[in-house]
Amino acid sequence: MIRAVIFDMFETLITHYHSTLYFGAQMAEDAGIPDDKFQSLWRPTDHKRTVGKLTFEEVLEMILRENHCYSEKLIKEIVEKRIAAKEECFRQLHSEIIPMLSSLKKRGFLIGLISNCFSEEADVIRRSVLFPYFDAVYLSYEQGIQKPEEEIFLRCMDDLSVKAEECIYVGDGGCNELETAKILGMKAVQAAWYLQEGTTQPSKRKHDFIQIENPLDVVNLVDL
Repeated sequence: MIRAVIFDMFETLITHYHSTLYFGAQMAEDAGIPDDKFQSLWRPTDHKRTVGKLTFEEVLEMILRENHCYSEKLIKEIVEKRIAAKEECFRQLHSEIIPMLSSLKKRGFLIGLISNCFSEEADVIRRSVLFPYFDAVYLSYEQGIQKPEEEIFLRCMDDLSVKAEECIYVGDGGCNELETAKILGMKAVQAAWYLQEGTTQPSKRKHDFIQIENPLDVVNLVDL
């Protein structure tokens, strides 16, 4: 019997692609640094930022100083724009996200969150309109580990006091998260409502997994 539904955050509950993007390219432009030079310093920090070994501000300061353009005003401007872009994602939700979470809660299902995220994203998630719906929250930046490592899934299940076979895992399919959930014994399904074929989104449809086209279909799935 299903007792819990565990979600991914990015491109599952929220999407970056319904609002203005503010990734490395946009930060490089604001800093007046060629994109290739910015990215050569930015991208290698992905893992350390994801597992809490570096903050966004620390990396940004390093890049600006390396390119001789650091100022408190510039770093403040870029940080504020980055956070604003992340907050905007929570104002551009699919119309069924909150009704789906509300319905699961009303029916007594536990709701977990496992998300790879950076320092600035962790803060935004905890302040978000979605945060009160979660019974257990496991963010890579805070946990020191990231998906698809099994340990972050195990920690979340332990917190919820559920077994893998009692869980549905819902994610967009990035970083092999669905594969790990399946290996552990969860019912793993791909959230397809934000997927846009032919775009720069990192995830594509994975036809080895059940695909859900609308968030409220998750509520129907728990009864199967």
